[in-house]
Amino acid sequence: MTAQLRASFDNAAKQGRAALVAYMTFGDPDPMTSIDVVEAVARAGADVIELGVPFSDPSADGPSIQRAMERALIAGASLPGALSAVAELRRRGVATPIVLFGYYNPIFVMGPATFAERAARAGVDAVLTVDLPIDELAELAAPLATYGVSVIPLVAPTSTPDRIARLAELNAPFVYYISLTGVTGSRSAAPVDPARLAQIRTASGSPVAVGFGIRTPDDARRFAAVTDGVVVGTALVDRVAAGDAAGAPERVAALVRELAAAMIR
Repeated sequence: MTAQLRASFDNAAKQGRAALVAYMTFGDPDPMTSIDVVEAVARAGADVIELGVPFSDPSADGPSIQRAMERALIAGASLPGALSAVAELRRRGVATPIVLFGYYNPIFVMGPATFAERAARAGVDAVLTVDLPIDELAELAAPLATYGVSVIPLVAPTSTPDRIARLAELNAPFVYYISLTGVTGSRSAAPVDPARLAQIRTASGSPVAVGFGIRTPDDARRFAAVTDGVVVGTALVDRVAAGDAAGAPERVAALVRELAAAMIR
């Protein structure tokens, strides 16, 4: 599974472009529609899917994703439901790598070992937990590794060289670099220093995807020129909420097609 996720970045690089990483909240506006939306996003050209697991206290997420999580929770979405959604996407023939994106509490309640087995069985490629720092990541990374599922580390503008050096321990398929301090979608992404990305790439031995505040094809094009992957979330989540549920898959897919076209370097 690690190999498939890394291959998405390698294939994009061979084609002279950055990989498009698309975030969607599972269960928004309802569980079945969200599966249709994710399938549409994959078929529209996303290289990697980040599937957000709804949580009641999403501390790293801005207003748009917070509202999406509220809608999803009201509609009955949950961690077990997200795992079932991944399994359904695999049954539909969606081969795009899927990163389960969320917070540690629901995983802790399920139990890391149980979660790891269920994630692998569903077809999850990797897991990103925004509130589990590298010092505590082993309690999740170890059981996941037993089943061939990776963890994706986060690096912030404030991360020190010592912490960046520890990325080598993880052999991650890619590293998620947060372009700014704060929460998702709160403001436009800050420019990133290519030397900083090179430092992270060298330390980790992994491609680097940049996220937070990247909303438009122009934003995506700017970051695609300097990084291995571009993460877009809030703009896609906003498209889900921009009209009726029936039209959500095509509304979101239309933006994904525009973003995918902007990945060319």
